[in-house]
Amino acid sequence: MNPSRVTLGLVNPKSATNVASILRACGCYGASAVFYTGQRYGYAKDYRADTQKIRERIPTVGVDDLISMTPKGASRIGIELVEGATPLPEFEHPDNAYYLFGPEDGSLPQEVVSACDHVIYIPTQGSMNLAATANVVLYDRMSKRDYPVGDTLIRQSRDNNNRLKIAL
Repeated sequence: MNPSRVTLGLVNPKSATNVASILRACGCYGASAVFYTGQRYGYAKDYRADTQKIRERIPTVGVDDLISMTPKGASRIGIELVEGATPLPEFEHPDNAYYLFGPEDGSLPQEVVSACDHVIYIPTQGSMNLAATANVVLYDRMSKRDYPVGDTLIRQSRDNNNRLKIAL
């Protein structure tokens, strides 16, 4: 997993709680920045739903235009339930990826979809919320790459109250 090559763009996210969940996923799966448009998250972010304080480690920046924020050399990947999109299980994630997500109560704008190098969808019955969608996409990316394994990772990742072991 190469954390310096994963960036997320959020179109006018509605819920500070969903953005906080996305930030936590970014911390878990190694994203380097989150850009967002619109004012709704800006108004709500002071409610401090980001209990892990990921926003202090991963830049979360309000912008006017997500496409102009595309990192150098990144492939733009729209995540949307749109006809003609590629199902996520069949998608090969590029090394340098900029994932673009629509709002909880809408879709990616046509101009964003048109600017994407790829458009993918998660084959579900119905639509998932924004945070769940971002988590699934980031997990899928990690699962298709080399990733750290073993007890050291488990000890570093688990909650302080978790000291479980498998009895042999």
